[in-house]
Amino acid sequence: MKSPIENKPLEKPPRAEKRFSVAPMMDWTDRHYRFLARQLSKRAVLYTEMIHARAIVHGDRSRFLDFHPEESPVVLQLGGNEPEYLAEAARWAERWGYSEINLNCGCPSEKVASGSFGACLMADPGHVARLVETMKKAVSIPVTVKSRIGIEARGMNPLSDYEHLRRFTATMVEAGCDRLIVHARIAVLGGLNPAENRTVPPLRYEDVYRLKDEFPELPVELNGGLREIAAIQKHLNGPLDGVMVGRAAYETPRILLYVDDIMNEVDAGMHSLGQSSPEKHSGVDWTPGPSFGGQNTEDWRQATGDMRAVRELERLSGPLQRMGDYIVSMREEGVPAARITRHLLGLFHGLPGAKRFRQTLSGNQVKQLNDMDDLDGFLRQFFAETLQIAAGESAEAMRRPSAV
Repeated sequence: MKSPIENKPLEKPPRAEKRFSVAPMMDWTDRHYRFLARQLSKRAVLYTEMIHARAIVHGDRSRFLDFHPEESPVVLQLGGNEPEYLAEAARWAERWGYSEINLNCGCPSEKVASGSFGACLMADPGHVARLVETMKKAVSIPVTVKSRIGIEARGMNPLSDYEHLRRFTATMVEAGCDRLIVHARIAVLGGLNPAENRTVPPLRYEDVYRLKDEFPELPVELNGGLREIAAIQKHLNGPLDGVMVGRAAYETPRILLYVDDIMNEVDAGMHSLGQSSPEKHSGVDWTPGPSFGGQNTEDWRQATGDMRAVRELERLSGPLQRMGDYIVSMREEGVPAARITRHLLGLFHGLPGAKRFRQTLSGNQVKQLNDMDDLDGFLRQFFAETLQIAAGESAEAMRRPSAV
């Protein structure tokens, strides 16, 4: 006799909603970064770091699964290749309050590949389908997959053309996958390290768009190389169902200040930047910079004027105050302040006062915060001074006559 779980019917994917996601990143998207991200955007979909299913089943579940209520909604990304462990980990995640389960089929690291999970799973779409089906039967929340467009490795035939991606996707649809997030680069297993795998293989956005055209019923989300606000909005206004941004959202978290406005405008059916008037959008200056987190940030600030910087600083005031409260509350629970403040280091990147902000939060002074009697007072004063300095310099720059 089959168990009730085995008898549970597979559900069709729900109607897709456009969304902006912050990619799961090892050692970066922990609960403290996610708390910061949620202060900057209420609509961004946040992911955990990849957690192996066995760690959840056999390990300290509070350590791996706990998150602050303000972080919600949060997606748990799982690693692994064993159906029973993935199903059990998914059940725990649903009990813990996660909004979605995501299976990692895109990580190219040798350590992950040696465990037969991550990007190497794309070589066996049938097995990935069994993993998805098993988790779908175990939980009522969505089960999604994050993949590459293909894989290559020594000693195997390349699985890196569009036809393989199409077959992989068709199998995911049959398994009931609720959403496919595609990093638009192949993964080179054993030949490139993870950092090189994020930059060396060329981006093939056209494959992801073709995929959406062939599988209109499947929500498809684009990942890889997205740093510009204009590009993000352009993709969101197209046929795809979302974008996922990784390092730009961590290295320069201020980009998240714009997410809610972008998503509200996408919901309202506004067109991309080139087809409408930026000054009419939500009172926000949408003039795109060359690259958030790139080498041209200072050039962008000078080219677009400092009004944008002033507006960003106004928006940062509330999140900084909330982060100060959070750091103090976590310190009372035994969490060192430095474990949280490391995620704030890029918050002022490209703005006046950024160097002082980084040095204070990453130097010896932050280590002493754990022993200070008035941690709350120190943080409030420091954050207020940083905002005041940055705002003053930005306002002064706006008053200077333009060079002729």
